[in-house]
Amino acid sequence: MIAPSLVSAAPSAPPQSAAPTLRFATPDDDQFVADLQELAFGPGRFARTAYRVRERFQIDPTLSLIAEVDGVRSGSVWMTPISIGGIDGWMLGPLATHPDFRKRGAGKMLAIEVTRIALERGTGSFVVLVGDRDYYCPLGWQPTTPGAIQWPGPVDPSRVLLFSDDKTLATRIKGPIAPFGAAQQA
Repeated sequence: MIAPSLVSAAPSAPPQSAAPTLRFATPDDDQFVADLQELAFGPGRFARTAYRVRERFQIDPTLSLIAEVDGVRSGSVWMTPISIGGIDGWMLGPLATHPDFRKRGAGKMLAIEVTRIALERGTGSFVVLVGDRDYYCPLGWQPTTPGAIQWPGPVDPSRVLLFSDDKTLATRIKGPIAPFGAAQQA
């Protein structure tokens, strides 16, 4: 018989990280977000049509969120107020998660929470994005009518998705992207 003191214990499982938590971004997060976007999207991000929208219409810093895991910043999301065909809403993105923290749910939490906060304000009717259907549709986004939204550059129309409490809006919305409040300014 082997003495109990000589039996090696099975290695313990590595500690699990806590679930991601979310908070509003502060100016102290600006460099983290810039570095994260560079890491996630590279220099090609400046050529994307969604970036063109963000150049024209500034992000809403009150709708910028940061994800943290065990107190370490792990992801971010921005929202840009826009109008499409006279209907106000927001464009989600960029949404990025640091590679060390992917597949832990932070990205989905960021998308869902920032959308909830924006729509609860009652000043906009939708959140639109250009993204993967497999990722966003299970979260409630719906495909829009291909070509109905006029972007300031090329986009794959099958990747234009919209979230709204009005489940018919995704198929009805059409027109150019304009400044938030464009209908009231006309």
